[in-house]
Amino acid sequence: MNQTIGILGGGQLGLMLIQAGIDWNLRIHCLDPDPQAPCKDLCTQFTVGALTDYDTVYQFGQAVDVLTIEIEKVNVDALEALEREGKRVYPQPHVIRQIQDKRTQKRFYQAHNLPTADFILTDDRAHVAQLAQDVPELLPAFHKLGRDGYDGRGVQRIATPADANKAFDAPGVLEKAVDFEKELAVIVARNADGEVRTFPTVEMAFHPELNLVEFLFSPADITPAVDEQAQAIARQVAEAYGIVGLLAVELFLDKQGKVLINEVAPRPHNSGHHTIRANRTSQFEQHWRAILNLPLGDTTAHGPAAMVNLLGDPGYSGPAQYEGLGTLLAMPGVSPFFYGKAQTRPGRKMGHITVLDASVAALKEKALLVKDSIRVISH
Repeated sequence: MNQTIGILGGGQLGLMLIQAGIDWNLRIHCLDPDPQAPCKDLCTQFTVGALTDYDTVYQFGQAVDVLTIEIEKVNVDALEALEREGKRVYPQPHVIRQIQDKRTQKRFYQAHNLPTADFILTDDRAHVAQLAQDVPELLPAFHKLGRDGYDGRGVQRIATPADANKAFDAPGVLEKAVDFEKELAVIVARNADGEVRTFPTVEMAFHPELNLVEFLFSPADITPAVDEQAQAIARQVAEAYGIVGLLAVELFLDKQGKVLINEVAPRPHNSGHHTIRANRTSQFEQHWRAILNLPLGDTTAHGPAAMVNLLGDPGYSGPAQYEGLGTLLAMPGVSPFFYGKAQTRPGRKMGHITVLDASVAALKEKALLVKDSIRVISH
């Protein structure tokens, strides 16, 4: 394809986008502040620069035909200027702006009658403390930083009024804690012609301390009625935003069987990494199809799959080494993906492992074995 595409961000999502784009001979430029970013050796052209700087993003966008993102923390003013000048920017800048701030996200769901947990917008820590006293029925709740919280950062549990001192002293959302049965996710793609396709609903299990996805299972162990709810909500959110590209929709299934939106991400997402091996079209190929306005691919799963996030081991910081790789590669149906990060640190996402098997029961057993077979350490 005779088009040059720019990616804002050069991390692991950009890396996997490039790997999918190589199949189609896409010319891909990357911008990232880290001179050693995972994408640096794989893209056609790599630029070091701040994703939040207007001039840097604007100049980078001038040299490409289509501009996309692998992280939301980007300068939207520059993207809007490029879009006004006729540049194709997907997801669209106004969608990124709406999603960048969890406060705007929550108001969007409310305005479009999309199901989400009860919430109150907060100004600062003192406001949270006042609400904890005045609206005790909202507790237990989570205080979420409006902007720049990700990978478990920017979230604090407020169980009692005494916990209000843990709240962020910045604009945020105080969201009633959902008594949930499961955490689910659906990745949905939409192209400029309005074609929409979803991937099968997945179930996520989070690391108890790091608040990061530790395991993912596909398909989710849910009833057809719940699956129908999750799929329908994902489509509704994508249509409401009018997004062109991928939208990862994270969901709660509460104890009453109701599905609620937790939050969304307008890009490839951790909850879709398994699709590289497990589905006829991966989320990364689907992203290219969507932003280039091509027919969307078949998302059918080949069979049950799991994904294990490979995190830096506690107590190790420095040059990364993978211990147990031989054991892992000897297992049938197991595929490791490393993110090209030279340095490890505790809890850092260093890769993921996709696990395939004929049955969900065998899959869960194998996923646990995989988790125990490999560590990311540093000598």
